[in-house]
Amino acid sequence: MGWWHSRRLRFLAACVATLWILMVLLRAAFYLFFSEVGDTVSAGQIWQAVGVGLRFDLRLALLMVLPLAVLAWLPRFNLVRSPLARGLALVYLGLATLLLLLTYILDFGHYVYLGDRLNITALRFLQDTRMSTQMVWESYPVVWITLGWLAASALITWLFAGLAARFLLRDKPPIRTRSLWAGGVVVFLLFTLGLLGRATDINWENPVPLRWSDAFVSGDKAVAALGLNPVLFFYDTSQLETEPYDLEAVRHYYPLMADFLDLPADRRGDLNYRRHVTVQPHRLDTTRPPNIVVVMLESLGASRVGAYGTPFDPTPNLDRIAEGGWFFEHFYVPVTGTAKSIWAFLTGIPDVAPEESASRNPLIGHQRMIVDQLDGYRKLYMVGGNAGWANLKGLLTRSIDGLELYEEGDWQSPNVDVWGISDLALFKESHAILDAIPDDQPFFAFIQTAGNHRPFTIPPDNDDFKVRDDLSEEQLNGNGFKNAAQYNAVRLLDYNVGRFMDMARQSNYFDNTLFVFFGDHNNRITTLPHMPRFQEVLRLESHHVPHMIYAPGLLQPRRIHEAVSLIDVMPTVAGLIGLEYDNTTLGRDIQQPAPEGDRTAFVVLREGPRPQIGAVTADHMARLNHDGEDASLHKLYSDNPEQDRSDADPETFQHLFDLARGFYETSRYLFYDNAIRDRRDAPAGDQEP
Repeated sequence: MGWWHSRRLRFLAACVATLWILMVLLRAAFYLFFSEVGDTVSAGQIWQAVGVGLRFDLRLALLMVLPLAVLAWLPRFNLVRSPLARGLALVYLGLATLLLLLTYILDFGHYVYLGDRLNITALRFLQDTRMSTQMVWESYPVVWITLGWLAASALITWLFAGLAARFLLRDKPPIRTRSLWAGGVVVFLLFTLGLLGRATDINWENPVPLRWSDAFVSGDKAVAALGLNPVLFFYDTSQLETEPYDLEAVRHYYPLMADFLDLPADRRGDLNYRRHVTVQPHRLDTTRPPNIVVVMLESLGASRVGAYGTPFDPTPNLDRIAEGGWFFEHFYVPVTGTAKSIWAFLTGIPDVAPEESASRNPLIGHQRMIVDQLDGYRKLYMVGGNAGWANLKGLLTRSIDGLELYEEGDWQSPNVDVWGISDLALFKESHAILDAIPDDQPFFAFIQTAGNHRPFTIPPDNDDFKVRDDLSEEQLNGNGFKNAAQYNAVRLLDYNVGRFMDMARQSNYFDNTLFVFFGDHNNRITTLPHMPRFQEVLRLESHHVPHMIYAPGLLQPRRIHEAVSLIDVMPTVAGLIGLEYDNTTLGRDIQQPAPEGDRTAFVVLREGPRPQIGAVTADHMARLNHDGEDASLHKLYSDNPEQDRSDADPETFQHLFDLARGFYETSRYLFYDNAIRDRRDAPAGDQEP
């Protein structure tokens, strides 16, 4: 432990401890004087949220001291040898403390006023600085707060000066080189764990750091506020778009979207998208509410499923499910990407966020969902890895009341790769949980697979699955597979689905369950001669994924030729189980007529700041930039699907052009309109995003 006597290291550690203790005291002040946690919240939830917050505070303290660490070990101009360097360090610490305390003061005021921790939306008050300044001056003791802020900052800076004198100006202690190296390793590990924000349940192949969504341990906004750090939270929200939607464009396309959603005449107006859906006549004839099991098939496109024409028999189990259930021939995800597809499935809103997924936006993480309206159902979400990835945990726990979330650290099986436990282990343990639920208790369960993804791990414990190695790379490349590893990963996913269905058939829940399968996206790797040509030349193969609804005791086999979107799945399932619900977004029950005629699915063909969007039917697609430029119409099943036919069929072109634009603009708006913000002291129509 001789390394601990390093003057630089002791000073830096003392600075980290001082800043961390300061933030702990500020967190305590927030809890005692500002928090709105009610009496119904358990002490365990409070301590769990506070524990998350303390780790955020430690991360910020480490980041604030990082510049000093650089200054400490410069060759000559460093904290030990140079008085000027020490002076600069104290100036930096003083200014950093000043800004830190100011941020907390603004955060406390923001929370008192709006019930939200400080975030980027606070900058809207700068749009009218005169009124905002007057309001603050008349509402708060500004002079006393300012004096307290300056005095506290001066006191803490004086403390830092004392720490510098105590640790940096003392005589240099003798430290062995071996001890210094050992100390460097220890400090690096502690620093890494501090920034990571966790020391247990870490998958070192994919160490997911602590994220703001971890604060939402209960879905309760007031409890989550105890776990957020205002500086880090403000930074997270500062990465969001400053103009998230174009209100003028939303209003322009509202009549079109109201027709698309078949909104009743008395429900139209003031950008209202809510429609109340009663129990449908096509509901299943069951004595008990049917269970719902959703299986997300990671990275599985239609071009790799035998039922869609793929050779080499990669998916015999899914093919049987397609033959025995509802099989959707033209099914599209709105945007490619796992997090974006999960968002679309749950919310009914295409994730048109230009770069990061919408789930990463803490301002819209509490969404209205059909799943949350499954009254009387147990709701379960199973994922083999960490649900904090893409901040999905925040979306799930905030939006689905009473959700039972099973993730990394909750399973008995060991991790096999970056994605956590194997899909087979996930299916087995998930089945055991579902099989233990009493027969009279309906449930909704979402099982998120991950194995069909690089590194395409074939785990050692895979029952009797056999790797197939009799196909050449040339054969596989010519039919949609990069190599044998990817081909066998698809086969293993299909095998695991088959094993899950075998287990389910032996259970009591099988006969009263709707099994819903969908791929979250495809990934273009090689040519696809077995698929219609438009899939490749129009780049639709990434969005075209398998979808089946399987319930042999409840549903007759059926092939759906119309274009169907991922956002339509939950309304369709809700119609089947006889749910009465409010639909506030863009998904529709496919068993209800489509007002636009040929059913249409919306897709984002190219992401980024200038996305390319499209509207797809079973026979046509309009393709255009988000602003309407470079628009074209394509006939899918033709010899030249890439040919622009907008002049030859202007009516179809204009119809699909308008739908694509309307979907894009409305989706951006619904991110915020569909979010539950729980703002206080503001009428419902006066709540700004």
